[in-house]
Amino acid sequence: MLNGNVIAITSGKGGVGKSTVAVNLALALADIGKKVALIDLDIYGYSVPKILNIESKPKTMNNKIIPVGHENITVMSMGFLLKGNDPVVWRGPMLGKMIDHFFDDVIWGKQDFVILDLPPGTGDIALDLHHKLPKCQEIIVTTPHPNAVHVAERAGMMAKQTNHTILGVIENMSYFSPPNSEEVYHLFGKGGGETLASNLDTNLLASIPLVHPQADGEPSVLLTQDEQLASVYHSLATNLVETLTCEEVK
Repeated sequence: MLNGNVIAITSGKGGVGKSTVAVNLALALADIGKKVALIDLDIYGYSVPKILNIESKPKTMNNKIIPVGHENITVMSMGFLLKGNDPVVWRGPMLGKMIDHFFDDVIWGKQDFVILDLPPGTGDIALDLHHKLPKCQEIIVTTPHPNAVHVAERAGMMAKQTNHTILGVIENMSYFSPPNSEEVYHLFGKGGGETLASNLDTNLLASIPLVHPQADGEPSVLLTQDEQLASVYHSLATNLVETLTCEEVK
């Protein structure tokens, strides 16, 4: 069973970097001393194993699954249960069964935070999550582009309609600064995250820049390899912990 602060990272559409945000937030929380589980619930579009470059598989004990340990976090993904890059070709009811499997049949232990990487949109998994975890809190990821903001607002409205708390909005790919330059380029527009946060009556938690991909082709987890990015994620993780701690005190 899950315990601790459960935070779903969601978006209205794909391609906004939701999974990379989920991974880096989990790593940042672990880096400041929190026990963190990361669950890849994007069953059709699973990507966490690739992002983290995990090749090991979970083990079993007494008919329960032991999640994969990686960089001080524990991880579970549909990608661990398939061969290679096989697709998942299921109808909706199977998705709910897999959520139950990840929640109930995995030995998670005591966690401070559980980060859920949800599929984009407002489909079956999002609906099941609202019923199974009524106290789950959500972070909405968008880019600054107006189209991304427009679609992301639907995910936020779904959270509101099902009484999930929206912790805030993360604007990904906010700007680009070339190495060794003070120039700032807003490649996807400007202000979209603030607009979305205003429309959903919540806060803009972070504006995350685009960074150069690594030359050696390593996965796109840049928390420890890009100082600017690391600073943004560490601030995000620290502020989240402080916010949730204050809420518990109330």
